Amino acid sequence: MELGEIVAERRIEGVAPDGAHFEVVIRFGTPRPDPLSTNGDWECPHQIVGLGDDTVQASYGVDSLQALLLSVYSVRLKLADSGTTLEWLGMPELGLTVAPVLS
Repeated sequence: MELGEIVAERRIEGVAPDGAHFEVVIRFGTPRPDPLSTNGDWECPHQIVGLGDDTVQASYGVDSLQALLLSVYSVRLKLADSGTTLEWLGMPELGLTVAPVLS
């Protein structure tokens, strides 16, 4: 699978067990119609570079927004499951969760 045009990218910092710091880059491609769908579903490709497996994967949704949101969620889960200490701007949450307070 091709990543295609990158719509968003984030660089985060990893810390190896020996204390060495390294960069991890997450990229999201532009959502696009799923070529295998017969009912108009969409796919959003994503890639994590710097943790060993740089393959492009995708998440799928009924429209482009759902595909993009599920792709961000999938990356969040993969980073959490990596067992690597990661942070962005000093935050271990990596800024990949959006839950605004609505009044």
